[in-house]
Amino acid sequence: MATNPGILSEWPWKRLGSFKYLVLAPWVVHGCHLAATKGWRELDLGYVAILPSMLLRALHDQVWITVSRLYNARGKRQIVDRGIEFDQVDRERNWDDQIILSAILLLLGAVYLPGGQNLPWWRTDGAVLLVLLHAGPVEFLYYWFHRALHHHFLYTRYHSHHHASIVTEPITSVIHPFAELLAYQLLFSVPMITCALTGTASILTFEMYVIYIDFMNNMGHCNFELVPNRLFKWIPPLKYLYTPSFHSLHHTQFRTNYSLFMPFYDYLYNTMDKSTDKLHEKSLESKEKEVDVVHLTHLTSLQSIYHIRTGFAQYASKPYTSMWQLRIMWPVSWLSMVLTWAYGSWFTVERNSMKKLRMQSWAIPRYSFHYGLKKEKEAINDLIEKAISEAGKKGAKVVSLGLLNQAHGLNASGELYLQKYPKMGVRLVDGTSLAAAVVIHAIPRGTNQVILAGRISKVARSVAAALCKKNVKVIMTNKQEYHLLKPCIPENEADNLVLSTTSTAEVWLIGEGLDAPEQSRAPQGTKFIPYSQFPPKMARKDCCTYAMTPAMGVPESMQNVHSCENWLPRKVMSAWRVAGIVHALEGWSEDECGDTVLGLEKVWSAAIMHGFRPVAQV
Repeated sequence: MATNPGILSEWPWKRLGSFKYLVLAPWVVHGCHLAATKGWRELDLGYVAILPSMLLRALHDQVWITVSRLYNARGKRQIVDRGIEFDQVDRERNWDDQIILSAILLLLGAVYLPGGQNLPWWRTDGAVLLVLLHAGPVEFLYYWFHRALHHHFLYTRYHSHHHASIVTEPITSVIHPFAELLAYQLLFSVPMITCALTGTASILTFEMYVIYIDFMNNMGHCNFELVPNRLFKWIPPLKYLYTPSFHSLHHTQFRTNYSLFMPFYDYLYNTMDKSTDKLHEKSLESKEKEVDVVHLTHLTSLQSIYHIRTGFAQYASKPYTSMWQLRIMWPVSWLSMVLTWAYGSWFTVERNSMKKLRMQSWAIPRYSFHYGLKKEKEAINDLIEKAISEAGKKGAKVVSLGLLNQAHGLNASGELYLQKYPKMGVRLVDGTSLAAAVVIHAIPRGTNQVILAGRISKVARSVAAALCKKNVKVIMTNKQEYHLLKPCIPENEADNLVLSTTSTAEVWLIGEGLDAPEQSRAPQGTKFIPYSQFPPKMARKDCCTYAMTPAMGVPESMQNVHSCENWLPRKVMSAWRVAGIVHALEGWSEDECGDTVLGLEKVWSAAIMHGFRPVAQV
């Protein structure tokens, strides 16, 4: 909220939470009643079209959010080169409040305003009148109202809430206290009310006006420049045109560029920021930022497309879970799967910085189930290979392979690419050493025996070897997995690897493939510690605890962190991703892929030194 919230700052339906759309229920019921009693031919189309048009507005806003985050993830044409944090995401979570408010005002107007009923589809005279009223009274009144909001009294009570977002996103445009946004809505209603009272209103005119306001507001807050500079060179008077750079300066300078969509008034009243033109040119010249570390990930379940940073901000800022709201969107989910499958390249989903290190996360456009299809194996490897090559061209020093991009059955933990390009300048890191170190440090002190269960991976082999070296008994219950792991343990330590089905060890190190019946054999109070990239199915509820997959908390110097990595909590990254960052910070020249594993304590100590910390201390 504002620094000193004023009267009517809180939204009336705030306490309803996710049920706030129930405030529109009376109109939904009324519309259904009219349709049932009068029939569709006798319905007031302008009235019944209001709520569906609000869905169109929400879709329009979401498109802007996605495009804006894609541009900013790549650092392309960015205006304000700073990061966004979780507090801004939380503050802007209820951006759809303004859509509910608009719907209520339009519905009230359609019922009670003279001339607001049974509107025609189009009237040219009404469209002309609306344009003139917006360009004249609305723009003029908005300019002075906006300047008034920057007076200390109103700013601290209302407008400071909006300006808390120095780095803007499209939805920042509608983040205001209730009283302030209500005033804006009433101001924008002036042309529509006038058209209704003069009998010149029409459905399309009103719809186009609302979309125009949304478009301009979203553009002004998108934080990337899209208005070409040549327009101003060809037609000089167009310098009064509204651009994203123009409004971004208002959020950084505060006392300039007050106009709505016509900077004319700032020129007229001498409040135009002198650096507006230079910032516009500079933003257009900016190219995609170079990158030092690239983390290659991929989509997981069908719903994960909504969870990535470029999807739904409110979901991306929380650990990924399957939600019923998204399940009902299965047709869209399947369509997105088809589109991503047809897309022939990786895409950037996140950009971070730490000290002088520039990092990006790239997603391979495939879902987890694709990695289990033999016919997709070659295509996925080609995609990963192209991404590694492109990372090298962009100056990347390290590429870390996340999730199934390093599967042994796919590319032998990255060894395939080294064999194909032995002189590749980019260092490949599969993160085994740090993931194994995180697992070992999660084991309670004084533990002298552990159960190792689940499919044996490279991380499991590293963990077992390190524990056997420390004289910790590593007990296995699967005979086949035991014989696969036994040759990996040095002879003088092999006695610490034991095959048994009667152990009562209370620490279980678990990987994929561990089903519920096998988990049920663990005694009460068992601590399950995963060594896999994907979280296990939690089959035990009786006093047993499950640690999260190997991960570490990020240091405070990590910037632009405002989304969660898959199922991990806020400001926590998977050990495989952290390993690539540490590799680059240390400037190590060796790869960690194939059968190669760097020293576990060496990598762990380096991670701690650079500010990464065990999740238990987050």
